[in-house]
Amino acid sequence: MITFEVKDMTCGHCIKAITQAVLTVDSTAKVQIDLSTHRVQIESASAEAELSHAIVKAGYSPIAKTTEQASSAPIKMTGRGCCCH
Repeated sequence: MITFEVKDMTCGHCIKAITQAVLTVDSTAKVQIDLSTHRVQIESASAEAELSHAIVKAGYSPIAKTTEQASSAPIKMTGRGCCCH
């Protein structure tokens, strides 16, 4: 499982855009997104770098997380609104 923290993911539109970007790289990938913790978890045969690049191309800033880092406390958003505004 590959885990990214995507702090600039703020709404349903972001979830859809990131999911579509990942599926463009691997149409069989399983994508789980938790908006409240800004976590994107991907089960895929594709390389982490390839998936990260796809998310960047979609306009987001993924940060790869290890298993230990991925289970840390939720991130509090400050000063950023929804990307749709």
